[in-house]
Amino acid sequence: MGLLINIDNGGTLTDICVIDGAKVHHTKTITTPYDLSKCFFEGLKKASVAVYGEEKLLDLLVATDHIRYSTTQGTNAIVEKKGPRLGLIQSAGDDPAALAATAEAKAMFDVLVGDRVQAVDLSLTGDAFDGALVSAINALTNNGANRIVISLGGGDYRADEKRLKQAILRKFPRHLLGVVPVLCASELVDDGDAARRGWSALINAFLHPAMEGFLYNAEAILREWKHQNPLLIFRNDGDSARVARTVAVKTYGSGPQGGMEGARALAAHYGFKRLLTMDIGGTTTDIGLVENGAPRALRRGEIENIEISFPLSDIVSVGVGGSSILKVENGAIVVGPESAGGAPGPACFGLGGTRPTITDVFLLTGLIDPATYFGGAMNLDRARAEAAVRSAIAEPLGLDLPAALAAAEKAWVGKIADSLKAFTTIDADTTLAAFGGAGPFVVSAVAEAAGIGQVIIPGLAAVFSAFGIGFSDIAQGYSRNVGAGSAEALEAAASELVDRAKRDMFAEGFDLADCRLDWSLTRDSAGAGEAIAWSRGTALPAALAGAGDIVVELRAVRPINHAKLVNGAAPAASAAGIAGQRRLSVPGEGEVSLAVHRLEDQPAGASAAGPCILEEAFFTARIGRGWRFSVNSNRDTLLARDH
Repeated sequence: MGLLINIDNGGTLTDICVIDGAKVHHTKTITTPYDLSKCFFEGLKKASVAVYGEEKLLDLLVATDHIRYSTTQGTNAIVEKKGPRLGLIQSAGDDPAALAATAEAKAMFDVLVGDRVQAVDLSLTGDAFDGALVSAINALTNNGANRIVISLGGGDYRADEKRLKQAILRKFPRHLLGVVPVLCASELVDDGDAARRGWSALINAFLHPAMEGFLYNAEAILREWKHQNPLLIFRNDGDSARVARTVAVKTYGSGPQGGMEGARALAAHYGFKRLLTMDIGGTTTDIGLVENGAPRALRRGEIENIEISFPLSDIVSVGVGGSSILKVENGAIVVGPESAGGAPGPACFGLGGTRPTITDVFLLTGLIDPATYFGGAMNLDRARAEAAVRSAIAEPLGLDLPAALAAAEKAWVGKIADSLKAFTTIDADTTLAAFGGAGPFVVSAVAEAAGIGQVIIPGLAAVFSAFGIGFSDIAQGYSRNVGAGSAEALEAAASELVDRAKRDMFAEGFDLADCRLDWSLTRDSAGAGEAIAWSRGTALPAALAGAGDIVVELRAVRPINHAKLVNGAAPAASAAGIAGQRRLSVPGEGEVSLAVHRLEDQPAGASAAGPCILEEAFFTARIGRGWRFSVNSNRDTLLARDH
């Protein structure tokens, strides 16, 4: 088996995992939002150093079977509202206001579409129809549209949209210079809700150009470096596919989904009933839940509070992370949502940032050691951090520096704990998974504040979303509404979906006969419940009898190699090795000297009681008093309250 590379391109840092059999190498590089290809290849170069001890990018890429990649490009485009000017074609009688029914939808519609809307009378035929369509296209392009979405209402929207697109291609052949790309909503998704279908198409069209340009460029450069297989794009449905078979809207939120796939694997391996996930990066904390073996999901996901047709994991993103700006408003410390990101980053990075973050706070308390932070590769500036905290927190609150640091930590911990409790009910079966570069920092304090008694810090916590991407397979999903689900309708839909799967999996490089086909049935209505497994050719399940909105779904899967979790007997318990002592300031305890345990030096079964510090190259955790940690055979760390 060759190497497997997983890359999670986050807003602040880009994480890379290289899986070499039972060994996993990992590293990080600062994200370069102005040119994502820069951090993509810089990360690969650093990964080659982690594997070979020196930069050998060519050797790394030649030895690699698959590169799975998750990018924030789509998420960033939505947040920043940077993308093409869309034109929308509707049918006469459709109301554009239906797409702007909420304040969030109206704001998004104004940015993506604005007044670039034209209606076409579908009752027209011949020259009258062609003339009306040409007038509509010209009006949209003259108003600045450089991509056009056709999204029609009515019961026969598929045929109507196809008719419009064919007419557009006749009048505006693709070989002409300046021809504007056209997307039909029904080509993207089969959804009877016109507004939801329309929004899915608009957002996809908005994300497509930037995603396409960057990803094809990255793939071309990989080929120049002799990487043999296509670049695989990890999607927000937990699967991967090559660039040419990836829908842009399915890249939105794909990074957090990587963490959920990793959490799913942990929950299955360790038997956790409810695994509450806390992925803290530089800018946000992403919160999710794995329950009954699967991530909690929304059948109809939401982007910026706008419902779309595709499912999405139920992940809440809270504006608090390692680079979140700390400030004082009305006599209280406010955490985020504004972030310093990776550039300029926290004040201590010395890259021009002047406002304090929790990273500056933890440097000043002594939790972060400049010699070990980020693998010792960053020269952290304590003086800049202190100046930022004094001017923005200590002086406005009239506190000395130690009190200001304690207050800042309390505010940061409180915001995260409150967000966890708001997301789900905490019970005795709830285990907290802490990952992301900032996830483990003070996880026992967060767990205490949230009322959680058991924690797991994955051994690859700092790059866990990248690690989780490695549990994905190459797959494509399809659906078709079959009304009441007659035997004839079910078979016709199944035949159509199989034909589409054959084409797509062939484009991925596989024969459908070598793929696994997962069939299911569900209902299209709100609150429809779980999908029901189904075998093609069998009768409609009794639970769906009498329903009129049945959807048949197909997932075609080609399994590829994954990371493996170790099974085996529990290791013998032993006292954790101590690498040294570190003096730091702990809220409620003052300045103390704590043992430092290096994770990479601990044998399986190593255990120690808090207060202490556990750290590796890319994360540091302060284990609080009353907690005990133990390291298992997978290098995962379990924390439990002492009773």
